[in-house]
Amino acid sequence: MPRRSTAPAAPDSFEEIDRAVHEPARIWLMANLMVLDEADFTYLQNETGMTRGNLGSHMAKLQTAGYVTVEKTYREQTPRTVFALTDTGRSAVIRWRDQMAGIVAMLSGS
Repeated sequence: MPRRSTAPAAPDSFEEIDRAVHEPARIWLMANLMVLDEADFTYLQNETGMTRGNLGSHMAKLQTAGYVTVEKTYREQTPRTVFALTDTGRSAVIRWRDQMAGIVAMLSGS
């Protein structure tokens, strides 16, 4: 990834920050998916410690936003749900990261 020549810009207002990404549990889930091609429900539950209901609820919101895809299959007659970031989701995480870096730069006087 190329280095930036200038410091990232903070958002003009907090309303510009994507709340679907900014929610701590969801950015945690998306960060896991950023480094993996895909992850199944059990893996994400083990990594995050979320309850089944909490994880399912957050992933449903990310799917509604178009940030993740969901594939439901069976492995040896056991249901398996697999998630992956969409290109839109990957872009949303990068945009959120840049906004947060801009806020940190602004606070540190850079």
